[in-house]
Amino acid sequence: MAGTMRALLLREHGDLDKLQVVEDHPMPVADEGHVVIRVGASSFNYHDVFTVKGMPGIKVPMPVVIGLDMAGTITEVGAGVSGWSVGDRVLVNPLNKKKGLMGEMLDGGMAQYCRVAADQLIKMPAGVTFAQAASLPVAYGTAHRMIVTHNTIKAGDKVLILGASGGVGTGCVILAKQLGAHVIACAGSAEKCEALLKMGADEAINYNEVDFSKWATEKYGKPQRRNYEGGVDVVINFTGGDTWAKTLRCVKRGGKILVCGATAGHDPKEDLRYVWSFELQIIGSNSFYDDNLAALMEMIQDGRIAPVLDKVLPLDEAAEGLRLIRDREVLGKVVVLPNGDEG
Repeated sequence: MAGTMRALLLREHGDLDKLQVVEDHPMPVADEGHVVIRVGASSFNYHDVFTVKGMPGIKVPMPVVIGLDMAGTITEVGAGVSGWSVGDRVLVNPLNKKKGLMGEMLDGGMAQYCRVAADQLIKMPAGVTFAQAASLPVAYGTAHRMIVTHNTIKAGDKVLILGASGGVGTGCVILAKQLGAHVIACAGSAEKCEALLKMGADEAINYNEVDFSKWATEKYGKPQRRNYEGGVDVVINFTGGDTWAKTLRCVKRGGKILVCGATAGHDPKEDLRYVWSFELQIIGSNSFYDDNLAALMEMIQDGRIAPVLDKVLPLDEAAEGLRLIRDREVLGKVVVLPNGDEG
């Protein structure tokens, strides 16, 4: 395959105005061990905001096509690739085992075509769309590993989810409800809270108006050291920052705090007295694996879950879609169709 294609390109770090849709990015070639896919859909994550801005210690090779998550159809198969054929519908695990993340260390999904290592491919069930599949890896895959793989939530648990309106957050709401939990969703506006209730959350808190920790102890009682009364069973906190100390104060004795990130700061004020006094379990979960993504696609295929898609945009509007994520103006995922259709 030769020629050029349209792509959302980052040539230097800075604000989102550094992103540019170009018409002449080189078409990828399926060299040994790789395939080329026609991108049916690609989705944004907050990680893409950090990539554009620049992160200390991470040197992004420029220029680069951004976008970690993508799904599409194989159009070319390179030498040494077995088990895959032209026309196969695939979801891409964005972690390239040799070079790092797609859309950061090598070209990602915000382009008409993308070169992908064959060991990153996961077969898509017939009943899953490219937009649904592309919404999964970083957000829903992370939530699935944290909740399902680590077996951290059971039926009847009171689960408080911070940042519930984003990609990981909506994934946590959906999966916790699937497991029979009582879900308390925290978001930053009345509109988002209303949408989360419609999505299935049992209760919703606007954290800009209400202290979530005080709300939880007023509603469910103050956690007790000598018995298991009071507090919530689980808090999902991938925010960090000034939410951390508040989280420690509203979890019941023996309860769990699930952590898969720290979008508001990784070095929060700590109070170890709560950890030992209430025998708290702080459980970390990192990333996701192929089995998480395959399981999620089966759940979509079976009608058990439906990823929350806030916007589905053409490539020309992709930078605006990323702005919506940066400014936290979305509920769920922003998906881009680089070819104008899902193919």
